[in-house]
Amino acid sequence: MNAHTPTDGGRTETVGTPAGEARITWYDAKKAHTVLALGHGAGGGIEARDLRALAAALPAEGVTVALVEQPWRVAGKKVAPAPRTLDTAWTALWPALTRPGLPVIAGGRSAGARVACRTASALGARAVLALSFPLHPPGRPDRSRAQELTGVTLPLLVVQGGRDPFGRPAEFPEGTELVEVPHGDHGFALPKSAAVTEEEAMGVITGAVAHWIGAGAAAG
Repeated sequence: MNAHTPTDGGRTETVGTPAGEARITWYDAKKAHTVLALGHGAGGGIEARDLRALAAALPAEGVTVALVEQPWRVAGKKVAPAPRTLDTAWTALWPALTRPGLPVIAGGRSAGARVACRTASALGARAVLALSFPLHPPGRPDRSRAQELTGVTLPLLVVQGGRDPFGRPAEFPEGTELVEVPHGDHGFALPKSAAVTEEEAMGVITGAVAHWIGAGAAAG
């Protein structure tokens, strides 16, 4: 395991897993009460706008944010491996996320959200944050992944774009705690005609997550 400090203010460490080396970039809160661990999707890395917004905003709220890069991404590969491999790597790096001795909320965007949902209970996470959960492939609502959400027995918050082709907010199972980002697509990008700015959209996300955590999502 090794560490260095990137240019955006975080600090990184490399963690070995059976799938290869993973990387965690930490954004530390001065008086942290919770760690929020966030994995990326299958089509991108931790540069995603929502992950970066949370990493920038939440440390001021007492939440240390850990952005996790899966081994395939660290190795520079273009295609994500099978879900089982993603789960194996996430499970192997989990002890590094718990090292600060704080409650850990498991989360991620898209494929990363699925990993968090599938593994959170077994790993002892306090809650699950699902950003842009891919409820089904675009145009294929018959191939629902809703069981991954309904199988979560921990506090769960879904943050979903209003026009996400992988699942619009109204498609989610009844009873899902969900925050809609108006006009957002799967990456929370907005059309030029949207009445809100990207900064405002990111504020919806960071505000909702901070409120959810502050209301007791990590309590236990």
